[in-house]
Amino acid sequence: MNWGEERSTIIAGLDLGTTKICAVIAEQITERPLRIIGVGQCPSEGMQRGAIVDAEKTMRAIGEAMGHAELMAGVEIDSVYAGISGEYIASLNSTGMVAVGSEGGWIGAQDRARVLAAAGVVKVSFDREVLHVLPQEFAVNGQRGILDPVGMYGVRLEASVHVVTSSVAAVRNICHSILSTGVDVCRVVLGPLASSYAVLSEDEQQMGVCLLDIGGGTTDVAVFAGKGLRHSGIIGLGGQNVTNDIGVGLRTTRAEAEQVKCAGASSETVALIVEARMEEILALARKQVYTALPNVALGAGIVLTGGGAQITGAVALAERVFGMPVRLGGPVGFEGAADLASPPYATALGLLLYGAEQQQDKTQKEAQVLVEDSFDSVFGRVKRWLQPRD
Repeated sequence: MNWGEERSTIIAGLDLGTTKICAVIAEQITERPLRIIGVGQCPSEGMQRGAIVDAEKTMRAIGEAMGHAELMAGVEIDSVYAGISGEYIASLNSTGMVAVGSEGGWIGAQDRARVLAAAGVVKVSFDREVLHVLPQEFAVNGQRGILDPVGMYGVRLEASVHVVTSSVAAVRNICHSILSTGVDVCRVVLGPLASSYAVLSEDEQQMGVCLLDIGGGTTDVAVFAGKGLRHSGIIGLGGQNVTNDIGVGLRTTRAEAEQVKCAGASSETVALIVEARMEEILALARKQVYTALPNVALGAGIVLTGGGAQITGAVALAERVFGMPVRLGGPVGFEGAADLASPPYATALGLLLYGAEQQQDKTQKEAQVLVEDSFDSVFGRVKRWLQPRD
């Protein structure tokens, strides 16, 4: 069967960064890697450190990026998965417990959904909202370390989760800017979470790994262990700060400073300027990780991604600051994306993988509910047949 005969689904991602807005469109075909069919990007002049500061410029940039991607793909997009990151993001870990509701004590998808909802009930101020409730592990009748409890027997189900919250105003401003271009928002996704889909392997997440996504205005921190997200945080420094430092140090324009940064250190003076700022960013990331998780074991070390990760010497400097192996992480697992297989596009392509998983999970959950309803119906009939009659 050739591709033209197969049914496909279109998925779109929109990375709203400080330096660029990037739109990507992919075709999802069963049992095949996602195929990139459209890309568009535009300078992000209306955002600073992940937050909108000029709505009109942001809407114009979103429209331009989406327009280029649609033209290249030959399709019109009606909804996107939007990646965001900024100092308005906060996170915490939480737990919840429910009694197994299905007859007979068999845990179903509905029980799993209920315990995650219970664990996700956290106190937040009126101006904040929950963005993600991400499962870390489950416990059935006190037995911990369970990744998926569906299908197990028990009477008490517990869940440990990572809860990501955001400023209501920041998210609504972003969604409004996207909606104003005629495109709906499927889901707003935490940037480093999206990036992890594109650059981290399951083995790394199981062993323990810290992902540092160094963007233009912020550096995103995400720590995984046992395949669960244990910590996420934002540092309000990024590649633009390196550019600014070079501009001040060399007394040159911002554009020329950016060229010097991208070209690599051309003198000892530039090298010292870049190293000082990058070391500060990495040291802040290290402090954040070990303050939040003092006993965390990062068996897989550190993975650097994002545009700032490509700064000359970043990997070696991170190895020195963290005292462990560091690798540069670019997106993998796509077709038609040779030009995008580099760190600056980790979030954009990760949004596509996140969206594909969400759509797959929705289909599987619907099927699971049907199976459970059928099982409960059959089990009920069998139980009635076995009951003694008067």
